[in-house]
Amino acid sequence: MSNPMISVRGVTMNFNMPKEKVDSVKEYLIRKLKRRLSYDKFTALDNISIDIERGEVLGIIGLNGSGKSTLLKVISGILKPSDGEVITNGTISPLIELGAGFDPDLTTRENIFLNGSVLGFERSFIREKYDEILDFAELRDYENVAIKNFSSGMVARLGFSIATLVKPDILIVDEILAVGDFLFQQKCEARISEMMSGGTTVLIVSHSIEQIERLCSRILWLDHGKTRMIGDTATVCEQYKNM
Repeated sequence: MSNPMISVRGVTMNFNMPKEKVDSVKEYLIRKLKRRLSYDKFTALDNISIDIERGEVLGIIGLNGSGKSTLLKVISGILKPSDGEVITNGTISPLIELGAGFDPDLTTRENIFLNGSVLGFERSFIREKYDEILDFAELRDYENVAIKNFSSGMVARLGFSIATLVKPDILIVDEILAVGDFLFQQKCEARISEMMSGGTTVLIVSHSIEQIERLCSRILWLDHGKTRMIGDTATVCEQYKNM
């Protein structure tokens, strides 16, 4: 049997939350130095285990605060779990915080080259794909505008357009399909479907159950950091909608 593309084994993620409200960094540092800070342990993920196969499209659902985004960040390597491990076999493209590598004072053109280099693309490759990036993001008329003047939707469209230029082995998508208008969402879904047909393993978090039902073959349902249910899309979504 082939190795799974992603193997999540007993992953637990704890955060320390200060018990008292601290009004400034100065106050925080003073309290820390005097050892007067006390914490509550918050468990965002509690012993999560799942194997995700090559080419599978896994939807992760749950109410706000259930641990969905935390799990994606652990799988992406952004967060190190408190316990357990994640084993991945392949390149990962995490669409979690689109545009995180942008400089608001630079133009669209300058940010395409900046963000592309942050993602590890050669300058010649970005130059070759430049028009495609601009047109997909629908920002041709804003080529020389500083992105500090953009709406959050425009920034996310540009980020999505750059980040999906190449087909990674593993694509991780966190709520970014809510970007822009309905027609742009359709374009995003079409591009993700194209990646899926090319064998890319996809993990999707979305508040839109309809979107999850359209795109995903299997579902992980998280509830307060624990696994509530894992199964085929129709079964789990039906249970979730009747919750």
